[in-house]
Amino acid sequence: MLDETTHKDRLNRPPTPQGLSGILQAKDKADDSEAPESGCRAFGYLRGIRDQTSAVEFRFRDGNRVWFPYSWMGNWQYNPSEGLLLKFSGDLVYLVLIKGSNLDQPLKDGAVTLTHAGFQRNRLLWVREMSEAEIVQVGESEPTIDTIEVAEFESHAALKEWLSQKAPTFVL
Repeated sequence: MLDETTHKDRLNRPPTPQGLSGILQAKDKADDSEAPESGCRAFGYLRGIRDQTSAVEFRFRDGNRVWFPYSWMGNWQYNPSEGLLLKFSGDLVYLVLIKGSNLDQPLKDGAVTLTHAGFQRNRLLWVREMSEAEIVQVGESEPTIDTIEVAEFESHAALKEWLSQKAPTFVL
């Protein structure tokens, strides 16, 4: 069986990448067809079980946004009555207090919650405050986020004072 393409046919073909770069380009094209992200109204995450992102974005109702690198994230705590408290340490210490309902409720597929496989595995891309209408519409079917508060501290005393006012359960 002979290939019946002519020299001109071969010249008109797009070039075939060679070696490792060709394999990587083919892999990138295959990955683009699948949705790498998923989520709900409260947060978005990377779908791949081993995928991680370098930073998380917090979106506020007023349109402002702030990003924190996961490399800055230290300990965090979840208390259903208070919310989720995240600590980021960089040039200063930052606390992020997320208040809402069903914060530990799994999404439809059951694999991801805000805490497990979310913050715990550095897969969350963004977390956002929801409008009152969205919260009512979602109801108890998925997590809702009422408020996100971010505060920065230069001293431990200031941090404890803020926590005692905003979320006393987390004061140690």
